[in-house]
Amino acid sequence: MAATAVSESWKVVWVAFVVAVFGWGLGFYGPAVYLPTLHATRGWSIATLSTAITAHYLLSAALIAGLPEAYRRFGVGRVTIAGAILTGLGAIAWANAQQPWQLVPALVLSGAGWAATSGAALNAMVAPWFDRDRPKAISMAFNGASVGGILFAPLWMALISIVGLSSAAFALAIAMIVVVCPLAYFHLKAPRASVQAMAVAPPSSRATLMRQRAFVTMSAAFALGLFAQIGLFAHLIARLEPNFGPGVAAAAISGITLCAILGRTFLGWLLSQRDRRVATAANLAMQAVGSLLLAFGNGSMSLALGCVLFGLGVGNLTSLPPLIAQREFRPADVGTVVALVVATNQAVFAFAPAVFGWLRDATDSYAVAFCLAAIVQVAAALIVLSGRARRR
Repeated sequence: MAATAVSESWKVVWVAFVVAVFGWGLGFYGPAVYLPTLHATRGWSIATLSTAITAHYLLSAALIAGLPEAYRRFGVGRVTIAGAILTGLGAIAWANAQQPWQLVPALVLSGAGWAATSGAALNAMVAPWFDRDRPKAISMAFNGASVGGILFAPLWMALISIVGLSSAAFALAIAMIVVVCPLAYFHLKAPRASVQAMAVAPPSSRATLMRQRAFVTMSAAFALGLFAQIGLFAHLIARLEPNFGPGVAAAAISGITLCAILGRTFLGWLLSQRDRRVATAANLAMQAVGSLLLAFGNGSMSLALGCVLFGLGVGNLTSLPPLIAQREFRPADVGTVVALVVATNQAVFAFAPAVFGWLRDATDSYAVAFCLAAIVQVAAALIVLSGRARRR
């Protein structure tokens, strides 16, 4: 019986991994593909498309905050199935928009789908099955997000060049629905012990959780860390092109994604019972050093090292919040805490690409923008440590 439970728990992890591959491939990386393609084929301004993408992330942030209630009412499996279908329909709607106003229903569909397949969703799938081994399980599930970036970014562009954006979106949408929905239906069910625990200890209200210092310091730290990370990511190719050319600069994104998988996997196996706030601060400090190398480096060695140091910490900023929440909040509250943190992160980092772009245009250099990223990362490290000191 115990062996069967262990086997089923790791099946859930692999299902979450697959959900992350498709969820990030369409919901996170998809908008980055729609922007240049629709700009080139429809002639719509970058500002219009960027606004629609920001709205996509802001809407999903609002919906993520309500995920725990949806899971309690409908179950993780049903919500994930709905998320896969909405993500697919959203991709099709983006690709087939002929007038700017049609981006509104498209972003509503894609934003809702992304909410149900994002980091908060992955935690809801995996967390009920694991306690001691949760760092390993969370790291494995979240690695699907990085694999989604490695696979889908070039896949999108290859399909668009062959069959066009509309057909590419339709093919990937159908693939997501066909693969994810059966897996979610058969495997994404909460273990009985988790359901019984929720009945005995109902979750706290959002207001109660958000007043706790542990929540405030964790939420603020990760929101700042991801603001710096997303802003830097959005402009990294443009920063590296003058030094390496477009081909190598684009390849650097894949290299950073591979580093993210290595960093997340290593931390997942190393963390165990160690202090998770200290690990977060060290991760942010490492990224700050990488950001400074990218801000001021000129030679290939310094820029490559900057990419590696930044990349090793990329994945951990999404997988660490559930692990800190596991230690510092009641089991009945962990899902709500993670959803609120992810929603806050997304609402904040949605503005990062625009802020970094404004600084680039104002200073005619990326040095100030990337230096800002390092400062924000150091501030985030100090904030997350301040929560640890007060608790003790």
